[in-house]
Amino acid sequence: MNSPKPGIAEAAQDGRGGSAAQGQAVSVFGATDGLRAFFTVADVLRRVQSGALEAFGLGLQESPYQIVTTGSYWCLRDYATRSTSPSLLIVAAPIKRPYIWDIAPSVSAIRRCLQEGFHVYLIEWTPEADRTQNSGLDEHSKAISECVAMITRQAGGRRPYLTGHSLGGTLAGIFSALEPASVRGLVLLGAPLCFEPATSKFRDALVALLPSDVSEADSFPGSLLSYMAALAAPGTFFWSRLLDAALSVTDGHALEIHALVERWSLDEVAVPGKLVHQIIQWLFRENRFCRGTLEVCGAVVGSSSLSVPTFAVVNTADEIAPLTSIKACIDAMPVTDARIIKYPGETGVGLQHLGVLVGRQAHARVWPEIIAWLKGHKQIQGAETNQGAE
Repeated sequence: MNSPKPGIAEAAQDGRGGSAAQGQAVSVFGATDGLRAFFTVADVLRRVQSGALEAFGLGLQESPYQIVTTGSYWCLRDYATRSTSPSLLIVAAPIKRPYIWDIAPSVSAIRRCLQEGFHVYLIEWTPEADRTQNSGLDEHSKAISECVAMITRQAGGRRPYLTGHSLGGTLAGIFSALEPASVRGLVLLGAPLCFEPATSKFRDALVALLPSDVSEADSFPGSLLSYMAALAAPGTFFWSRLLDAALSVTDGHALEIHALVERWSLDEVAVPGKLVHQIIQWLFRENRFCRGTLEVCGAVVGSSSLSVPTFAVVNTADEIAPLTSIKACIDAMPVTDARIIKYPGETGVGLQHLGVLVGRQAHARVWPEIIAWLKGHKQIQGAETNQGAE
């Protein structure tokens, strides 16, 4: 099983934290070229480990797709074999690979949506190259905008739904506040939008660990970000994973999904330094979106400009994106069509933060509600379109 970098488990075990852990964090984020090179090599080694697990029956089983358009740091996947309506655009998280949405046929959110008649697209953030390492919130919002515009044109003017998990949902929420008229609705899955102190233990620990002058100049190795997450929440990223593995031993399907999640967690990608800096400083530390002071693409956005129908799912067992990390934003939205449902988490998902995407109970109980909400809004919008035609 994948374990955090040396020192994390020991720090959690003997109660070290505070200044000791912060010292580790500051030294890493103010890293010398040698240390950054170490984590870059660690990315490669972890990806090799991930690929090697295929020999043990943990190969990828992704749904077929084609790349329909690309940018310098992103590409748009189209999973539909024929034109269907309505369209659903998944905004992948900028951390790790997007196949967590399609990790196994039995618990694939992408397959589920395709089976329900949605035309599924996914925007994937590709590994950074030197010429693109300065992409931040502006650039990511522009990429989403370009994809939404193309999907709308291909659908004959019908706007897509937008969805995202974790920081992918955060990016989807920011874009929807920037261009609310361009999307039909928004589905947020374990996606934090509010970063006030005490709203999340993970947020508080991460802010305490990290210096305020995180560099924008260089991309950040994925293994470095994994290291920081484990320092901030060792219970979530270490101990609960061990417990989940132990509880899954007697359930073959749960153990398989747990192992696939472990493989996914090794599949690291670098993240743009500018995006890391802005997420840490503007969102986690200054909470600009929830406070309505976030400037993106020349416009100031926040909860008050998020005027699209919204459906949010919160895993009550998730320390990364608890209810308090989104409720204040949902309450402040200028629409009444905004809903939050709670999901209690489950065994066999590796990380509770991923439960809504890979959990059997989530697919049996939560996804039917998501699909029903999407289809209900399809009918409402269809009626509005017909009335407009008259």
